[in-house]
Amino acid sequence: MALKITVIGTGYLGATHAAAMAELGYEVLALDVVPQKIEVLATGRAPMYEPGLDELLQQHVEGLEGSTGRLRFTTSYAEVADFGDIHFVCVNTPQRHGEYACDMSYVDSAIESLAPLLSRPALVVGKSTVPVGSAERLAARLAELAPVGADARLAWNPEFLREGFAVQDTLHPDRIVVGVADDQAEKLLREVYAGPIAEGSPFVVTDYPTAELVKTAANSFLATKISFINAMAEVCEAADGDVVKLAEAIGHDERIGKKFLRAGIGFGGGCLPKDIRAFMARAGELGAAQALTFLREVDSINMRRRGHMVELAREAVGGSFLGKRVAVLGATFKPDSDDVRDSPALNVAGQIHLQGGQVTVFDPKGMENARAVFPTLAYAPSPLEAVRGAHAVLHLTEWSEFRELDPAELGAVAAERRVLDGRNALDPARWRDAGWDFRALGRPRA
Repeated sequence: MALKITVIGTGYLGATHAAAMAELGYEVLALDVVPQKIEVLATGRAPMYEPGLDELLQQHVEGLEGSTGRLRFTTSYAEVADFGDIHFVCVNTPQRHGEYACDMSYVDSAIESLAPLLSRPALVVGKSTVPVGSAERLAARLAELAPVGADARLAWNPEFLREGFAVQDTLHPDRIVVGVADDQAEKLLREVYAGPIAEGSPFVVTDYPTAELVKTAANSFLATKISFINAMAEVCEAADGDVVKLAEAIGHDERIGKKFLRAGIGFGGGCLPKDIRAFMARAGELGAAQALTFLREVDSINMRRRGHMVELAREAVGGSFLGKRVAVLGATFKPDSDDVRDSPALNVAGQIHLQGGQVTVFDPKGMENARAVFPTLAYAPSPLEAVRGAHAVLHLTEWSEFRELDPAELGAVAAERRVLDGRNALDPARWRDAGWDFRALGRPRA
């Protein structure tokens, strides 16, 4: 009999995972405790922007014309417990307020709500990013709360999806990592991921702590690589070097590689910043704090980039933002997403506004979320309207459409032709040829 799958939590991770499991042929029941999310998803629309996700939902959500009907939604843990053979926990693990440590309350709540209702053999699979040691604790809690005879097992299967590529990363993962305590859990997960495994996705089997560490180690490495090239950008500015050429040159070394070597205003979002901080906090609890002290500098470099962009912008407009209009192109933390969580772009815009600047923001997909976070900023319906009357233009999220903008057209409506490229994604020659004073982080002035 085909496995039946449930997904607990329908945020970026959960909604994508639920739709992907339906695409792989499984009957899927997804749960969220927020009824409004369920109502939106039931119409075949994701409650966030993620390329390809709406199309996948419309292909599989029950009740929609032409759909397979393999995916439906609920707010009932009892229904989930009765339906599923495998339960994927995909809830959020935010940073604790005022601390570095991870807030496990949503994961704990999911286990404690589900476990007592299990009435038949079930595999509970954690996908959320958690501190090492959590799975061992949750496995014990699951065994304690599940009814006698329920045969409830736990596995840990960290997610590696990238916002903007989440559908692709879920259906065609570059690796599948599972932390298990028994052969039966491994067997079930091999069955779940039979399609991607057949396509060649590596299937890595390990224990709980290693599976947990794989995700935090991967994110820490990526964060370190980004902060490294941003540190090099600071040195290049001091020495009149070119960080773009530097990155190109070292990227040809296959031991280093070219990815994540674009200097800019740093990383943000709901994963990298909070994950490296939670990793440091957990290492301290384990008595291994010294091993991760370098991550403090990684975090420090990253946060410093935002302030540096604000200083460059202030310098560009004559030393004070008072009475100056600043156009900000980009609000999301990365392109192809509507996510503004810990967005460097929005942070820079907010700092300039607080220092007296008149800031106008445009973003292709993140305007609604940006307004919710910074309602005091001005928002424009197009890049042209954002730039109109501006004394400086800041390019802070590397949306592909910003690279296609016509500098001459923008120059015709700007008060002054000054552009600061915070992502090293614009073509300096195009902008300079159109009469703009162009400056990019870590690059020579001309």
